[in-house]
Amino acid sequence: MYSGLLIILIPLVAGYLLPVRRPGILKAANYALTRMVYIILLFMGVSLAFVDNLTANLMVIVRITLICALCILVCNFLALRLFDRIVPSPAAHASGPLPSRLHMLLDSLKMCGVVIAGFLIGLTHWPVLQNATRAGEYALLLLLLLVGIQLRASGMNLRQILFNRQGVTVAAIVLVSSLPAGILAALLLGLPVKTGLALSSGFGWYSLSGILMTNAFGPVIGNSAFLVDLLRELISMMLIPLLIRRYRSTALGLCGATSMDFTLPVLQRAGGSGIVPAAIVHGFIMSLLAPIMIAFFSA
Repeated sequence: MYSGLLIILIPLVAGYLLPVRRPGILKAANYALTRMVYIILLFMGVSLAFVDNLTANLMVIVRITLICALCILVCNFLALRLFDRIVPSPAAHASGPLPSRLHMLLDSLKMCGVVIAGFLIGLTHWPVLQNATRAGEYALLLLLLLVGIQLRASGMNLRQILFNRQGVTVAAIVLVSSLPAGILAALLLGLPVKTGLALSSGFGWYSLSGILMTNAFGPVIGNSAFLVDLLRELISMMLIPLLIRRYRSTALGLCGATSMDFTLPVLQRAGGSGIVPAAIVHGFIMSLLAPIMIAFFSA
């Protein structure tokens, strides 16, 4: 039953345990990780083109995406806003001009474009493309190994994680509030509860959640998961400057796993350098939990 969880954990843990310290090797691993994400997203798009009743399923993807994203954002926001009210954070002070939102938006939409390109290629139905799903599975194992190496290279140890109270607390709130969001989305969409819980466990890491969900539930749910987490990231990016001055934990929590990479510059510039340690710890925990939670609910 839990073989899927082991398949996820083994390369992830193996990568984390590898004592990679040379800057050149780490740079090559990060470069390869970026390229692997694009390759696997291309395979996702190809797999989608082979789905039966394609037109009807595209409407299903849009419906799942909108309902699931709304449930997750509302539940996370309400829980985080309550925490900000009970335990208010110090006022945030911007440390510089915000990076171009258009530039960040284009970076996110690039991945969406890769999925679309894969979909268009898949429409040719070349015989060799029928192996796209299997190729994606092998590429996923390599991706998880590289993710483990990247997490180890971040320099976070157990002491640093456990003693950053804000990062750990916000991560716990996001985790707990995402579970009822997944259940609610499943009930509204008529999906199995475990599928809804898996959809809500990507925590904004769209480049990974879409891949894992495609392998577990097929291209319809997989592409829905990708779009759910992509939409979450784009919305959080727009809300950070509006929320962070008064609701620091809310702005941080809505970023999910991306608070340690993609949305970190926005958090730092809008909220000051004081939020950076909590953002890194929060993103690290969410990044570690996302593949484990998805695999668990997919078992």
